[in-house]
Amino acid sequence: MAEAEGAGGEAKPKSRKKLIIIAAAAAAVVIGGGVGGYLMFAKGGGGHGAETAAASGHDGGEHGGTGEAQAATPAKSAAFVDLPEMTVNLATADKERQQYVRMSVALEVGSPELVEAIKPLLPRVIDSFQTHLREMRPSDIRGSAGAYRLKEELLRRVNVAIAPARADAVLFKDVVVQ
Repeated sequence: MAEAEGAGGEAKPKSRKKLIIIAAAAAAVVIGGGVGGYLMFAKGGGGHGAETAAASGHDGGEHGGTGEAQAATPAKSAAFVDLPEMTVNLATADKERQQYVRMSVALEVGSPELVEAIKPLLPRVIDSFQTHLREMRPSDIRGSAGAYRLKEELLRRVNVAIAPARADAVLFKDVVVQ
């Protein structure tokens, strides 16, 4: 019995040391991740320290270089082209119960001059949208991933239709699947 207590007595300090080492390593990982996340996101993200600060004109002052220097830079000007509301039937296996998508879309372009260049080409854009939407199933549009894929495909089609002009984004104002 004395041997059992001795073996048990020796095992406890060993496991306690192991536990402390594991806890210290885990704490170091958590602290390192927190510091890395702070430097990555709070300081302007993903830069390489002094090179990024020098290139962007930030000195990394007392507010992490995000205060006055960014306030002085003008915001990117954008213009928007509203497309008419579209209602398109979707591809369904059940021919008796047809489903539709009704959507309102705006195109974001870089300057107001592009708005006037794009307006005469809107019939091409609308035709491209309707052709694509007729091939989609209701399940293709469901969820945020479906909406994101649709947005990316519509942006690609818009840029093909209005080339050499270029749209920066397709913005959904309203999307309803009925």
